[in-house]
Amino acid sequence: MKRPSDDVDESRLEVGPPADAAAGVTGVRVALEHAVGQMGATRAASALTKLNQADGFDCQGCAWPDPAPGERAHAEFCENGAKAVAEEATKAHVDRDFFAAHSVEDLRGRSEYWLGKQGRIVEPVVLRPGASHYEPIDWGEAFGLVAEHLRALDDPDRAAFYTSGKTSNEAAFVYQLFVRSLGTNNLPDCSNMCHESSGTALTDTIGVGKGSVTLGDIHDAELIVVMGQNPGTNHPRMLSALEVAKRNGARIVSINPLREPGTMRFKNPQKPRGVIGKGTDLADLHVPVRINGDLALFQAVGAALLEADERGEQVLDHDFIAAHTEGFEAWADHLRGLDLEAVHRATGIDEATIAAVVDEFKRSRRTVICWAMGITQHKNAVATIKEIVNVALAQGNIGKPGAGVCPVRGHSNVQGDRTMGIWERSPDAFLDALDAEFSITSPREHGFDTVATIEALRDGHLDVFFAMGGNFVSAAPDTAVVEAAMANAALTVHVATKLNRSHLAHGRTALILPPLGRSEKDRTGGREQRVTVEDSMSAVHASRGPLEPASPELRSEVDIVCSLALATFGEGHVVPWDAMRRDYSEIRRRIGRVVPGCEGYEELVDRPGGFTLPHPPRDSRTFPTARGKAVFSPSPLEVLDVPDGHLLLQTLRSHDQFNTTIYGLDDRYRGITGGRRVVFVHPDDLRDAGLADGDRVDLVSLWRGVERRAADFRVVPYDQPRGCAAAYYPETNPLVPLDHMADGSRQPASKSIIIRLEPRKAVA
Repeated sequence: MKRPSDDVDESRLEVGPPADAAAGVTGVRVALEHAVGQMGATRAASALTKLNQADGFDCQGCAWPDPAPGERAHAEFCENGAKAVAEEATKAHVDRDFFAAHSVEDLRGRSEYWLGKQGRIVEPVVLRPGASHYEPIDWGEAFGLVAEHLRALDDPDRAAFYTSGKTSNEAAFVYQLFVRSLGTNNLPDCSNMCHESSGTALTDTIGVGKGSVTLGDIHDAELIVVMGQNPGTNHPRMLSALEVAKRNGARIVSINPLREPGTMRFKNPQKPRGVIGKGTDLADLHVPVRINGDLALFQAVGAALLEADERGEQVLDHDFIAAHTEGFEAWADHLRGLDLEAVHRATGIDEATIAAVVDEFKRSRRTVICWAMGITQHKNAVATIKEIVNVALAQGNIGKPGAGVCPVRGHSNVQGDRTMGIWERSPDAFLDALDAEFSITSPREHGFDTVATIEALRDGHLDVFFAMGGNFVSAAPDTAVVEAAMANAALTVHVATKLNRSHLAHGRTALILPPLGRSEKDRTGGREQRVTVEDSMSAVHASRGPLEPASPELRSEVDIVCSLALATFGEGHVVPWDAMRRDYSEIRRRIGRVVPGCEGYEELVDRPGGFTLPHPPRDSRTFPTARGKAVFSPSPLEVLDVPDGHLLLQTLRSHDQFNTTIYGLDDRYRGITGGRRVVFVHPDDLRDAGLADGDRVDLVSLWRGVERRAADFRVVPYDQPRGCAAAYYPETNPLVPLDHMADGSRQPASKSIIIRLEPRKAVA
């Protein structure tokens, strides 16, 4: 695939009918086009044959778990996994000549897609105060520059250290150790923006902020509910697991405003019927819930199950409720007074469809409920997830085979980062163990999460912003506010493989430090190193890159963190930074003595396929809550009313995208080719607004008297509930107010933005 010399021309955008199935031969063709086009045939073969294999490396994309080592396919990856590897292992390079040719101002005028397609950054670069161009800098000078700024702080809390979910466990562990040795808990991470609501709700209800299922539970379930999720694009390998479940007799219910091809039918390209046949029908029932109607829907399900049980149908597990839970009667009393008219207004679902959903729960004795950011990014997200847990607890669907709750994480090691201590609110027990192991004194005051970090930058309370991976500016809400806030920092540092928007919204001094990628060989310390990662289902395993690095100047993330620590604290520091940098086994031995559930970590990850972390609710129906019981949680039902002439917008990904990384300009599952600035709207809503297919509009949101605008979107009629709309991020992030967050988790509420469509004036 050629590196684009010109930027995106949205006038070339074309709209066709949505697809009726996911994957198939087309998925294979597109994957190979990306892989071979960007890496070359030999490099692509070396990478893809090791991708998600027990002796290979973990995909940089989603956190869906791998099958057992003996059960993996030779091609154990999906289309978007191949795209992720191709993006990282591309032969295109961004070198000093590129930076000399392109000023920061020039790069600011480019799209996220164009920036990413320029290739791998191959040496450290610095933007000095007042300069117009990034220029090369020696690694030693770069570390010294960061250390100088950190040592000059009058308070360590004037620095914040962001983490992307792609960081390995070893890098995450030494990173949080460095930050806490410095004296702050300012450790915002991408979890704050994707599944913080899940962790908050699950910790409150079952005592563990992680899902309670394994891959085997998906295969063995009688009923799988997929909510607020588009697995065909965001977690494509999940479709293979759903196919196995269907073969084993499971029924699948899809609950989502849009009817996504990936939950309707899967044409598995590794099976004959996926190549020459019709594939596998997945969803037995699709429920087109109105945006933000999931809480009301699950309250209706819970109320109907209670009523049926009281009639003698025995659909609740009273033995489990009595032995392992508290708060059942308060929850039941709350639902007995449920306002069904409010339920229908909130959900947009008729009584017959709700009854069909209830019947699915009644018939099943082993139910898995899966969700993603369509659930977590609302103001009432924590309450919604607690309502999901209520239904699971009522039927005893936690802690038995083929059942449980399953938040599906979106980034490869985002769950592992949190396990390793990347959290602004780590519990005292973890910090006590860290201090005992390294003879440091960790701060106990909670630090800044993502939103608080942006507020602190905006208000002049942070001098240094350091990002370990990711694209903070484009991932965060309220883009204009974030860009202006970053300019207030004295120093911004990004550990990044490729250019992105965050490098162009910078402090007075800015550094880009290029690391090795997940797909590349790590020979730090003169030996072949390996790292470890954790998937969505708490399985931890090793990862070893097979490819030669893009440049001899690249350093591993572990090397970067440990070298920075040495530059900041000096050789005589109490933490053995150099020993951990030279041999990652030293880090893993320390992890085994600090992180709960990781005892014997170095030996455990020697096992093919690794090991699974303990999860008391899953393993023994033990709930580490305050009273040792799982908790039923009544929540008020609030209907999100939208003013006349307005729509409720959800932001989402295209199929050619992973988070803020834009692989291409097509979304073939939704019928979009050659562009991204589209807004999907129900045809009747377009008619009522006096708009037609192909019209150009601005998207305008109003929050507390402040108007936000995302300009020039093509209107696309699309089947979804009346009053709803959808458009891609990061283009729509400027519409999301910084202080529009989920109650309890402070996660940006990017899935429920009230907007109006403002027709663009014709230009003469």
